[in-house]
Amino acid sequence: MAEAAVARRSRITPEREAELYEAVLDLLREVGYDALTMDAVAARTRSSKATLYRQWGGKAELVVKAVRHSKPGKTGEIDTGTLRGDLHALVELDDDCTIEQNSALMRGVAMAMHNNADLRRVFRDQFIEPEMAEFRRVIQRAVDRGEVRPDCPALDFLLHMLVGGFATRALLDDQPPSRAFLLSYIDAVVLPALGVPTP
Repeated sequence: MAEAAVARRSRITPEREAELYEAVLDLLREVGYDALTMDAVAARTRSSKATLYRQWGGKAELVVKAVRHSKPGKTGEIDTGTLRGDLHALVELDDDCTIEQNSALMRGVAMAMHNNADLRRVFRDQFIEPEMAEFRRVIQRAVDRGEVRPDCPALDFLLHMLVGGFATRALLDDQPPSRAFLLSYIDAVVLPALGVPTP
């Protein structure tokens, strides 16, 4: 089964795959998840619909893979030597323009997930779970260094805190999240909750 999947995916080059993902994200920003169709992706990318289904299985899988592909790096690979440094480095992977685009994109995907169980399942399996695993690596290093107590109750809510700051900026302040906002939020809210002193 795994060998078949590898053979199936080998028909598209990494460059072509990146082009397809970018086109999917563009369409997602333009029309939203519900109005995005495999026909529209096929037309935009000059691909056959059969190829798209063969490679990704369906719209939910293609959209989630595109969102995951757009991430600039793996969270767990960031290792500055301190938790504050790691969280700041994570924010600094993107500029303000990209952060604003990603915020709008994720709001749209989150709204679509409320009404689409298939998208919710795929997003959880292929995006949320891997991201949580990456964050656990970052946190475990902080625990191993003695920065965070292993029994700190806020550890279970780290990702909730980070997503909350990212997601509620537009809702509460009518502004997109920015690097400056997210960095100050980490220092004022996230790190104190974990018992990590900030300068």
